[in-house]
Amino acid sequence: MSPMMYQTYQNTMDMTAPWRNGASTALSYLKMLPEGFSDKVFGRLAATLELMSRSSLTYKRPEYDIKPVAVGNREWPVIEEVPFATPFGSLLHFKKDGAPDQPKVLLVAPMSGHFATLLRGTVQTLLQDHDVYITDWHNPRDIPLDQGKFGLDEYTEHLITFMDQLGPKSHMVAVCQPSVSALAACAIMSEDNHRARPASLTLMAGPIDTRIAPTKVNEFATSKPLKWFEDNLINYVPMQCKGAFRKVYPGFIQVTAFVSMNLERHVKSHKDLLEHLAKGEVEKADTIKTFYDEYFAVMDLPADFYIDTIRDVFQEHLLPQGKLTYKGRAVNPASIKKMGLMTVEGEKDDICSIGQTLA
Repeated sequence: MSPMMYQTYQNTMDMTAPWRNGASTALSYLKMLPEGFSDKVFGRLAATLELMSRSSLTYKRPEYDIKPVAVGNREWPVIEEVPFATPFGSLLHFKKDGAPDQPKVLLVAPMSGHFATLLRGTVQTLLQDHDVYITDWHNPRDIPLDQGKFGLDEYTEHLITFMDQLGPKSHMVAVCQPSVSALAACAIMSEDNHRARPASLTLMAGPIDTRIAPTKVNEFATSKPLKWFEDNLINYVPMQCKGAFRKVYPGFIQVTAFVSMNLERHVKSHKDLLEHLAKGEVEKADTIKTFYDEYFAVMDLPADFYIDTIRDVFQEHLLPQGKLTYKGRAVNPASIKKMGLMTVEGEKDDICSIGQTLA
């Protein structure tokens, strides 16, 4: 694959933007017609125009849209605050202003092609009993090249820094891919007797040892040499972006792979959306639109982080073999002695199978 494929894609999106904008403008004029008239006469045209206007990806993070949370005998509105940030990620706090004190928890979101907003449901649930923070990762295409690289070491370093911001007796919950870095961070903090080492660590469906019951995703990662991933999946951020010339695994390539895995289902969903829009079935249409608003909001992955993960986690299995390092220092999970540890696995998980996290 050409390293300028991303640039070509972005140029194409920029060139077709007037076409999508035109469809959106035409749709707005149709909606100005008398109520009922546009649905009966131009319903299918309006539906087609709406699909045309939506025919692109977005690289902006959707809103979390967290609802008020019941604590005690009343509901508390949730305010989003950023007490600490780096060029690569924000420590986002979902603050229930004035609510009783609750245990702090850091929810570690995966850096896997979508934004941390995919975990809004988890955030909403945790907020009932916890003071919740999340790793709100930034899109690498918006990070200037002079801010340096971001690999597995930098990811782990961010977790240690974020926990330091939360302070002692806080908890950490890692969802899927970041389980390796979360375990590494906790091991390093335990070995250093860090003041803010987590009181507990929960690993949810994380690839601790992918040699156990390999999934198709695991098999694909080991079926190619590392150079294949570097040559075929890594591209430069387009020159139109703030992060121009940063090497990334582009979000548009990732979402294309996701869609191709269930192509028939996605085609059917869009056919259904067209019919719902044409018939004025707003609620059914909104359900599909809400899903794809999130699904097509994609985030690039830093090339260093992606390649480190493929090599260290999926190909060489460094952590379960006791060979993983953090900034040249051995990661020793056995040093975790005064911390609650829980693993959660999904019976039908086709990405991280049963046994891989418990390992």
